[in-house]
Amino acid sequence: MEIISDFLVIGSGIAGLFYALKVADYGQVVIITKKERAESNTNYAQGGIASVFSPDDSYELHIQDTLNAGAGLCKREAVEIMVREGPKKVEELIQIGVEFTRTQNGKLDLGMEGGHSRKRIVHAKDLTGREIERALIEKVLSHPNVKIFEHHVAIDLITEHHLVGIEKGKKLDNIHCWGVYALDVKTGVVKKFLSKVTMLATGGLGQVYLHTTNPLIATGDGVAMAYRAGAKIANMEFIQFHPTTLYNSGSPAFLISEAVRGFGGILRTKKGEDFMKKYDPRGSLAPRDIVARAIDTELKKSGDEYVYLDLTHLDPDKVKDRFPHIYEKCLEFKIDITKEPIPVVPAAHYSCGGVLTDLWGRSSIVGLYAAGEVAMTGVHGANRLASNSLLEALVFSERAAIDSVRFVNENFFKFPEIPDWVDTGIFNMEEWVLISHDKKEIQQLMWDYVGIVRSTLRLERAKRRIELIANEVEEFYKKTKVTAEILELRNLATVALLIIRSALMRKESRGLHFNTDYPYRDDENWLRDTIIQDIRI
Repeated sequence: MEIISDFLVIGSGIAGLFYALKVADYGQVVIITKKERAESNTNYAQGGIASVFSPDDSYELHIQDTLNAGAGLCKREAVEIMVREGPKKVEELIQIGVEFTRTQNGKLDLGMEGGHSRKRIVHAKDLTGREIERALIEKVLSHPNVKIFEHHVAIDLITEHHLVGIEKGKKLDNIHCWGVYALDVKTGVVKKFLSKVTMLATGGLGQVYLHTTNPLIATGDGVAMAYRAGAKIANMEFIQFHPTTLYNSGSPAFLISEAVRGFGGILRTKKGEDFMKKYDPRGSLAPRDIVARAIDTELKKSGDEYVYLDLTHLDPDKVKDRFPHIYEKCLEFKIDITKEPIPVVPAAHYSCGGVLTDLWGRSSIVGLYAAGEVAMTGVHGANRLASNSLLEALVFSERAAIDSVRFVNENFFKFPEIPDWVDTGIFNMEEWVLISHDKKEIQQLMWDYVGIVRSTLRLERAKRRIELIANEVEEFYKKTKVTAEILELRNLATVALLIIRSALMRKESRGLHFNTDYPYRDDENWLRDTIIQDIRI
């Protein structure tokens, strides 16, 4: 089955939906998404969007806060673009119908988060992502040029590697993306989605770790597919661990927003010590990488399973009004956050690396764009500043849309001969039972050896073990009937190895990457990105 469009979007989070809206007036848009259209990392974003609206704030302050958090690896031009174009994007969301929280006089209620020098977090209570997703989906569904295919899992990008008559083993230059093969999970049919432009907006990869705030669909599909197609992948060693998730809250772990600390929450040991002051003069308002490592250190010293985030000194009514979702969720675990501290632990939260793009969202493959968490724009550097992710997704998905329209208008497109997907495999339940254990093993290995604190020995041990798993999974994939489960497992194994390889390449500690064998920052040799590219067919 073949579906043809002008613009193909893979993913339905904020980046994919905003991009779709921006290109929909210029051609036919197809969106494919793994689950229901509202299931995405965007939907789980509690905090908000960082943007300059306060009279005591400025673009330069936001830029400097971002650069400081990024530990020397942010691309200043990308940061300036994001910060300066940000307020206009927030205003656009309001026009679309996003209802942000306001003060009594009708102004945006600006919150504070770690690493920020001013109050600049635009939010919808503690469910900002869900509110943005709601409004964008309503707008997208009302556009006659957009069609959404739910429950479709992308298998691989269609490039020259798939064309009829291409000699296997030949190295290709100037690779072009023509769309994607995708599995319709409901019918088991693999469809061929062809498009003049393909936008990767597949979100994150948190499920590669045992403990994560990310939904089950966050299996790194976009990064894995782009890598297999020959795209440049950058800075995969920089995995952000959110320092505060509700202890023992399941998978995905329930996130206790950064805004809770910005509101006045204090991190304490089980004995009640305000320990963050030992690690940073900003205390509990230090950036995430510092807070996560501090908690990790305290837990290893004490042997405790969690630390506390304490709000009991704050006005109970104000706490409940600002964080209604967190308050209700904690009550389900029999914790009244106005009367008792919240037990918290770090969990994998956000990937600062991804598909390397330029300032217009273009990847190293012709016709392939990327935006949102799957992309590496250079904005986040070695550590993402809180609430910059939704802002980055908005700004760079629009820039990608502008360039995509230009690309379509300036080129004549004749699709090459691309074969249909041939699935001759047979599903072997007995073998699948063995293979399915590999997901948990990958997650445990990544958590134990490639977590908040790493060493070369741990990384090499993880690499050897996951390489074995990846090879087993690839062999199984080649001979079995494709399913969503095997596709996700294949991508998880690919992404895990990319993270490990990148971490081994960087012989220093910087931002989110801390290696005990190289505990210091090395600006002389490592003020650069780590880039990996597979040029094999």
